[in-house]
Amino acid sequence: MRITGIYAALATLLVLILAARVALVRNARKIGIGDGGDHELVKRIRAHANALENLPLALLLLLLLELNQTQPAWLHAFGIVLIVARVAHAIGLSRTSGYSLGRFAGIGLTWLVMLAMALLLLWQALAFARVV
Repeated sequence: MRITGIYAALATLLVLILAARVALVRNARKIGIGDGGDHELVKRIRAHANALENLPLALLLLLLLELNQTQPAWLHAFGIVLIVARVAHAIGLSRTSGYSLGRFAGIGLTWLVMLAMALLLLWQALAFARVV
C-alpha cells in the first residue's frame, strides 16, 4: 500500500490547495454559503468538487490493484497519469468555465486511467477465478 499512499497523499494535497482557493475567495468576498453569484467562486468550487468526485474511486481502484500485487511500474503509471490529469483539469477549469484543453485532457485522462484500472481489476479477477 506504499505506492497508493504516495498518490493518495498527492491527491490530498491537491484537494487541500483547491479547498484553500475556495476559502480565500469566500473570505475576501464575504460569501458564506453557496456561490453568491460570483463567477470566480463558481469555478473554484467546481474545480474542488470535481476532484472530490473523481479521486476517491480512482484511488480505491489503485489500492485494489496494489493489493492484487500489480507490478509497481503499472501502479506508478496509473498514479502519475491520475495526478497529472487532475491538476490539468483543475487548472483548465480555474481559467475558464467553458471549453479548455486542460479540462478536456484532464477529464479524458482521468476517465481513461479509471477505465484501464477497472478493466485490469476485472481481468485479474477472471484470471484468478480460472486458477482456483
